[in-house]
Amino acid sequence: MSSRETLDEKETARLEAFSDGVFAFAITLLALNLRDPAGSGVSLSEGLISEWPAFFAFVTSFVTVLIMWMNHHNMFNYIRRVDSDGWIAAAVYSGTFFFLSLVWNGLWRYCVRGHRLLGTAVTDQQARTITRQYAVAPVSYGIAFVIAPFSGLVSVGVILAVAAFFAVTATIGE
Repeated sequence: MSSRETLDEKETARLEAFSDGVFAFAITLLALNLRDPAGSGVSLSEGLISEWPAFFAFVTSFVTVLIMWMNHHNMFNYIRRVDSDGWIAAAVYSGTFFFLSLVWNGLWRYCVRGHRLLGTAVTDQQARTITRQYAVAPVSYGIAFVIAPFSGLVSVGVILAVAAFFAVTATIGE
């Protein structure tokens, strides 16, 4: 093996190790929501039956993360080096946030239309305020996406600013 091949493989090894840590963290977070179903004074089998939606969600999520991890691992059997195209990563990152914000806004607008799925205590003013706040995300993430080819760092900065906006507005609304 040439010294360049050794260097290339060493370069991807750090990325792979970091990614493995992220996947392990994600799976750990899934497990934190599990609880002993027999602790509520019923038998284990009764508890498992009554908690089947939670366990089904756990297994489905676990398998999804496992498939992503396995595909990531398999992909890096072929990839031998990484590059520093930060703007591409920022574009994918901001594009993902943009897409998710569109879905989130669509879901909210479906729920709020005609007070369709809102609780009776939710006022029209509260619903309008949340609708205005949620509109910030697609616009901001769209801007971050457009900025990404010019500056990946500024693009990610916009995403962090949106996170700060929602952190502040969420605490004010409570």
